[in-house]
Formats: sequence, C-alpha cells, structure tokens
Amino acid sequence: MRLRRIYHFLVKEFIQAVRDPRLRLFLFMPPLVQLMMYGYAINFDIQRIPTAVFDEARTPQTRDLINRFASNPSFSLDYYLDHPGQIRDLLDRGKATFALRLSYDFARNLKEGKPAAMQLIIDGTDSNAALIVGRYANTIINDYSLELLQERMGRRGLPASRGAPVVVEEQTWFNKNRISHVTYVPGVIAMVVMLVSIMLTALSVVREKEMGTMEQLLVAPIRPVEFILGKTIPFVLISLMDVVLVTLVAIFWFEVPLRGSPPVLLLGTLLFLISTVGLGLFISTMCSTQQQAMMVSTFVFLPTIMLSGLVFPIPNMPVAVQYLTYLNPLSYFIIIIQDVFLKGVGVAVLWPQMAGLAVLGTALLGLSVLRFRQRLA
Repeated sequence: MRLRRIYHFLVKEFIQAVRDPRLRLFLFMPPLVQLMMYGYAINFDIQRIPTAVFDEARTPQTRDLINRFASNPSFSLDYYLDHPGQIRDLLDRGKATFALRLSYDFARNLKEGKPAAMQLIIDGTDSNAALIVGRYANTIINDYSLELLQERMGRRGLPASRGAPVVVEEQTWFNKNRISHVTYVPGVIAMVVMLVSIMLTALSVVREKEMGTMEQLLVAPIRPVEFILGKTIPFVLISLMDVVLVTLVAIFWFEVPLRGSPPVLLLGTLLFLISTVGLGLFISTMCSTQQQAMMVSTFVFLPTIMLSGLVFPIPNMPVAVQYLTYLNPLSYFIIIIQDVFLKGVGVAVLWPQMAGLAVLGTALLGLSVLRFRQRLA
C-alpha cells in the first residue's frame, strides 16, 4: 500500500465530488434542510388538543372541573355540546380528539360522598397520542379529586395532609421539561449523517461504472485496499464536516444541550461513519447505475430508522426483531449521540456501543474489499 497513490486518489475524489452535480447536491445543504424539517416535524409534545364538553349537570362543581381543562394549555375547549350524539360526530369528522362527559348527578354524588361519574372519550386512531391525552386528563382529574378530598377532611376537622398519605416528588433528569426535540434532534443528526454518507459513497463508486472509468481503475496498479481508502476517506471527512454543521445548528438553534465531551462524540461519529461508508461501498458493488444506488440506499435506510430505537423502543419489539437491531449501526449511534448530548457520559459507559460499531464497520469494509477483489480477479 502506497500513500502517494492514496493521496492522489483522495484529491481526485474531492475534485469529482465538487464537480459532479449529483454528489454536490448531497454535500452540505440537504443535511441542514433535513435537520430543520425533522427537528420540527418529529415532535411528540401535544398542545391545544381539540376538546368537546357535554355537561349534563351544569353545576358549579362541573364548571369548576371544566375550567381546569380550559386553563390548561394542553386542551382547547372548542365545543360545548347539548346532546351526547354530537360527540361521535365530532370524533368521526376529526374535529375533536377528546371529549369530556359529566353526568347529571355529578354534583349530587359529590355532596353525598359517593363516586361521581364522568366519562373521558379519546380518539384512539393514534394510540400514542391517545395515551398522552389520557395521561394529561387524568393528571387534572387527580388533582381535582385530591383537592375535594382534602376539603372534605378539613370540614371534618381532620388534617388536610391525611388526604394524601403518599406524596410523590417527581424529578426528570437529562430533559427536565420533557421537550421532544431535545430528545429527538440528536437522533435526527444521526439519521441525516447516515443518509448523506451512504448516498455519497454509493453514488461515487457507481458513477465510475457509468462513466466507464471503473475499467481503467481495475487495470491500474491499485490494490483493493487503496481503492477502498481512496473512496471512503473523502466522504468520511465530508460527513464529519456535516456533523459539525448540524451539531452547531442543534445547539444554537434548537437549544439542545451538549453535556458530554466533543472528543467522545467525535470518536463515536468516526466509528459510525466507518460503518455507514462501508455500507455505502457494499451497496455500490451490487448496483450498476446511480439510480439503482439511490433506490437501494433508500430501501436500506428506512428499515434502519425503524429498527434504531429512535421512534420505537427496541425492548417493545419482538425478540426476533431485537436481534436484527444488533446489525444496525444506527441503533448503536443513537445511544451514543443521545447519551453524549443529554447525559454527558464518556467512553467508560459507551464502550459497548463503540465496540459494536467497530465490529460492524470492519465487517462491512471487509465485505466490500472482498467484492472488489472478485472484480479484480
């Protein structure tokens, strides 16, 4: 292996990447656009839930409970109904997501110390949203019930504190306000970098085939390892620049805290890029045109997101599918980048994920070298 040959190969790849319109398209602008788009689009914080209210009792007690929902920013009380049949119509048309129905004997049962009936009707079309809406509503109702219980205890001359024998002091670490984009923007960085690095590498190699220069490289005095290094190093460097760019946007635009060490993040990113660039090279060995390379890259990219743990927790997946996640470099890097950003942990904690990326990257580059050796044979 000669460094001079690799150096000239690197210069050629940089020049080609700048000149080729398709490659130039994937350099810097798409990562920024995708980060901005996904950073705002992937948001599980629910605000102003369209709410309908059917109050059969129309008493001060029911109005008090309704006002608690009205004053909460998570709910928007848009519909006050006169008939229970209107609830189904609003949910069918998608005009309301949540309905609150208070029975006619609500206040009377409260005065008599009996359970007061009320009904929460939630549109379960989106199961995740339904769970969140139910949790928000139950929080308001539980607070209301506790105040009623304490008031009742006070009228009997008992300490109000006896109404709450267990006091919960809830604390959320690493994302105190539970803001969705603080959790998901680091994962979006990983997604964007993976897509760019795979596309750039695959298109670069396939372009040599389309232009007919691959045959010249095959008869040139160049080893497969030198070819692999010449093709991977430029796009690893370009992808690293993309990482720096989108990380700065995440920190200063989306205000995602970077609590960990930048060198640890850089090390994890390098290991991740070795895997993704190796995957891009392997894809290029199976394709003859740039269109095929883009289609295969997209086909590979979508399952990696689904199996990464960014959107769906891996422990909730079937056991057979969980084993597939061990072959997904994105699943390792999601843990690394989120933990470095939010938890501030180092290599002592993240070494299993980094080791997994190193093994995957070595395997993918090794397979690519074997494929090119077969072409040279």
